[in-house]
Amino acid sequence: MSTQISAETKSEITVEEKLRALFMLQTIDTQIDKIRTIRGELPLEVQDLEDELAGLQTRIANLSDEVSQLENSINDKKNAIKDSLALIKKYEAQQGNVRNNREFDSINKEIEYQTLDIQLSEKRIKEFRAGIDAKNDLVTLAKTSLDERSRDLDHKKGELNDIIAETEKEEQSLTNESEKAESKIEERLINAYKRIRDNAVNGLAVVTIQRDACGGCFNKIPPQRQMDIRLRKKIIVCEYCGRVLVDPEIAAETAI
Repeated sequence: MSTQISAETKSEITVEEKLRALFMLQTIDTQIDKIRTIRGELPLEVQDLEDELAGLQTRIANLSDEVSQLENSINDKKNAIKDSLALIKKYEAQQGNVRNNREFDSINKEIEYQTLDIQLSEKRIKEFRAGIDAKNDLVTLAKTSLDERSRDLDHKKGELNDIIAETEKEEQSLTNESEKAESKIEERLINAYKRIRDNAVNGLAVVTIQRDACGGCFNKIPPQRQMDIRLRKKIIVCEYCGRVLVDPEIAAETAI
């Protein structure tokens, strides 16, 4: 038999019962909040480390690609040098067959041009090799950081998994209780409750009167308004912070 309460039945629940249900829900959700607080910043730290690792892996991949491009450029320059040497050899052979000074000077200029081209290629090769060394140094640093961050991530994940293992059973039980409590409250009130919780720093949407003041924002509540709250005839919210107000007796009477 289903335990789900129909919308019609929910609407028939008295205001006092709604207040009790809301306070019960708040009590359960506060316990869930405390469990999640125990985890602290660990989930965010794990996510940050995972993002950092992904960034380092991308950096290493990009640097490795750049090294490959520089190595290809070196091979291109080496091939260019081979071509220039072959041309110089050809031109030197042609020098023995020149018929006049003009042809000799023309061949000499070609040899000089190819010699300069070789020198320029050798210079570029040195620059490319220096670039490779610099990028390999950066790869080494990035890999060192990657190893360190990987160890940090393993450690943080271990801590987080230990905490989750310790608390997940209790959290699941409380989550089930929270869902049961929600099922007794009409959707309009649940939506308002969740909206207030989302906007509250401490997650409190339902609070008791404490020393004639709101238990959430601690602003004073007029005596007549306190009387209305104790009567439990209507749902009253704090005019300063918007939290639902209940009298302290409900807290004493309501237990999980």
